[in-house]
Amino acid sequence: MDTMIRNFRATMPAMFDHAGIWTGTYTHIAPDLTIIDQHESRVECVFPDDGPYAYIQHNLFTWADGRTARASLPGIFRDGRLWWDVETFYGSAWQSLDGEILLHLHRKDEPGASFREIILLGEGGTYRTRTWHWFKNGRLIRRTLCEEVRGEDVRSKVRRDG
Repeated sequence: MDTMIRNFRATMPAMFDHAGIWTGTYTHIAPDLTIIDQHESRVECVFPDDGPYAYIQHNLFTWADGRTARASLPGIFRDGRLWWDVETFYGSAWQSLDGEILLHLHRKDEPGASFREIILLGEGGTYRTRTWHWFKNGRLIRRTLCEEVRGEDVRSKVRRDG
């Protein structure tokens, strides 16, 4: 295991609790609380033991009309944070004292836009929620709510649970 990976594991141990595949729903909401967009997600969180990246996230988004979007998001660890610089955004993530994962990302595909995200893992590690607050030129433009479950389809889980 190389030095970058060892430092990452020591500095952000809670991040490793998110390893694996998460399925769920992303809901984008306007400031007036109307739904702008909603789609299903499959997010795979990978932590290589060596190589140039400390973390790689693979996303598959699927809309009800059949559209899909894929992305692979490799990150490096430096200066106590996980950093990304990919086609659509750049920025970093860090761990709070209580183990929450916090992100501040700047959009390349939407000039002047950025968002702050918090990722919360439920007790037992099966469920997590992610909340994004989007700003453009300093003004709130939307929120994104993500509900995810590890390793299974949220829709089937919701049907079983009532």
